Amino acid sequence: MKAADVRVPHARLLVATIAVIAGAGILWLARGFNFYFDEWTVILPTDSSWTVFLQPHNEHPAMLLRLIYALLLNTVGMKSYIPYMAVLLALHATTAVLLFELVRRRAGDLIAIGAAALLLLMGAAWENLLWAFQIGFVGSMACGLGTLLLLNQSGPPLSRAARDASQAGPPHGVGRKLAATILLFGSLMFSGIGLFFLIAAAIWLALTPERRNDIVWLAPVAIALGIWYLAYGRSGAPPTTTTLAGNIAVLPLYVAWGLGSSVAGLIGEGGLFGPVLLLVALVTLAFSWRRRRPDGFTVGIVTALLAFYVVVGLNRAQIGYEQSGSGRYVYEGAVFWLLLLADAARDLPWHGTWRPALIACVFLACFNSGVLLYAWSAAKTEQMLREAADLQALAFERGDPCLDPNGIVDALVMPQVTSPPAYYHAVDRYGDPAPGTPVVRGPDFDRARNHLLEPGCP
Repeated sequence: MKAADVRVPHARLLVATIAVIAGAGILWLARGFNFYFDEWTVILPTDSSWTVFLQPHNEHPAMLLRLIYALLLNTVGMKSYIPYMAVLLALHATTAVLLFELVRRRAGDLIAIGAAALLLLMGAAWENLLWAFQIGFVGSMACGLGTLLLLNQSGPPLSRAARDASQAGPPHGVGRKLAATILLFGSLMFSGIGLFFLIAAAIWLALTPERRNDIVWLAPVAIALGIWYLAYGRSGAPPTTTTLAGNIAVLPLYVAWGLGSSVAGLIGEGGLFGPVLLLVALVTLAFSWRRRRPDGFTVGIVTALLAFYVVVGLNRAQIGYEQSGSGRYVYEGAVFWLLLLADAARDLPWHGTWRPALIACVFLACFNSGVLLYAWSAAKTEQMLREAADLQALAFERGDPCLDPNGIVDALVMPQVTSPPAYYHAVDRYGDPAPGTPVVRGPDFDRARNHLLEPGCP
């Protein structure tokens, strides 16, 4: 018996339960967190008109990210960070469940459960799990996977022979195509990550003769993205200290490091483990494709994975090639890797000592990832103590005649807060996050106060 042939009773309920437990655990780890870094650009916008929703964050469209923050700020305010984390983790759980459903249709219950479990506790992707602002990236992944699922075959998992021919499939209803288009729009309205699902879907449909006409349903999304980019997106590119030629020179190493980091992240590793595990993954895929020619879906995912790191590298390679292994990029790469490796894993034996061995491998990978996630949460908790000192210093100095109206309380943790009056205006409107933080009186508090006061003022 092969792994793809195993049927797990109530598999969907099992994955949903694991997702809820994992989300609750991560929420508990983040119980002391607060608004941080880029979040202040959404809380303290310089534009009060409705067009602020169309403005990019860096080079990304961020309409739904801004909308979610606007809704939460005007309902629960800033007194608690928990609701923001809850939205992020709900999207993360949705991503894992949709990944399960997509893998299940191609590789069966067992492989799909393993893929979802590896994603749910991915400590190497800690930025996307411990920072609510990553609603943008995670929301894009959820909507993008939903798009691919709607474009995939409906119904229960298929037999091996049927799976091998599934790329042809019967015609899909107009309702499913429309829903897929809407979800793809949603993916792009969360962040630019949606572009790579557009690429994956377009290539998949183009390489499947019976589905080729369905590409027309992707056209409105591509047109809307082009119009938005010309009108707003070009203004969102971050300043750079290097040339495009300089980024291109670093690009091969940037892409290779990102690919290795994302596949290593599946087992809670990174660094120099990346290149080694990248080689293992490539050899595994080569053997799998030698037995079974990759279909249009696989080619689309491979292209999207490579395009992701190439596009990011063209914009970010000046920061250093190691930046491609940051947690916010590992998450996206890992999802694409899981879709690819699941196809290879479906032919694994499921008998004798193979059963406990495969279960042990998945368990150890999840355990290692969970330990890494806990370590990152502990590190961020320490960072939040510094921000607590910053927030308390802002509250303490309000009304001080020596307050510098352009004082930057902390260029490392809160560089976007460049105007104490703007911060106080947000506090008056949404509530003060300082009272909910641990009391801090020490070097960090004194440093923050000094940054807020005008030099030489008595």
